[in-house]
Amino acid sequence: MTTITPPAAIFFDMDGTILDWESGLGTSWMRACEAHCGPARVDAHALHAAIAERRDWFWSDAARAYEGRFDLRLASRTIVGRALDDLDAADGALASRIGDSYRDLRDAALAPYPGAIETLAAFHGRGVPMALITNGGAASQRRSVERFGLERYFRCIIIEGEFGAGKPDERVFRHALNALACAPEETWMVGDNLHADIATPVRLGMHAIWVDASSAGLPADAPCAPHQTVAAIRELVEGL
Repeated sequence: MTTITPPAAIFFDMDGTILDWESGLGTSWMRACEAHCGPARVDAHALHAAIAERRDWFWSDAARAYEGRFDLRLASRTIVGRALDDLDAADGALASRIGDSYRDLRDAALAPYPGAIETLAAFHGRGVPMALITNGGAASQRRSVERFGLERYFRCIIIEGEFGAGKPDERVFRHALNALACAPEETWMVGDNLHADIATPVRLGMHAIWVDASSAGLPADAPCAPHQTVAAIRELVEGL
């Protein structure tokens, strides 16, 4: 087994890196549709398919995504509302019920990836300073931090809604570097989003580690090339 030299500091993204936000995505939408579509005489499977298309539409736009991550419930209601429009079944009240039901199901299903907390504990136990850098609303992201006890591992926690800027803004990464008094070339940044988590650290000279949970490989239109790719962050401590 290759022995890994721990970095001087390490930064982690949260959702999709530490917390598994993909599991239950499709099933939560389906369950929400099935729970509310019957009385409204809307085909749950047709709506589920329309939601999948509208979900991609919503989050593919940078401006909508920025607004949406600060109010996930409103984003979910908007997605369902547009999907109902696509089916010629517009119903604002139904869109709210399904959107809210989905968010409740997703929140309940949210959990750390296997081995993720143990990975944080391993680096923390070796005295490696760590920062958590996450985009999203202050209240929702802070709840996740507290729910899973993440604050115990990090000397610096930067939440977009609290800090006033989010990834890939260079100020976010520079703030973390200053907070931990570490040089870019001695620091790892670990995240699942090539644009938000990886591109700026590469430009700043950090060691950028991309989490490719689906093992899909680097896309042809990737904004940058990470220095290292892992399927899960637990791989980072296998050689410690």
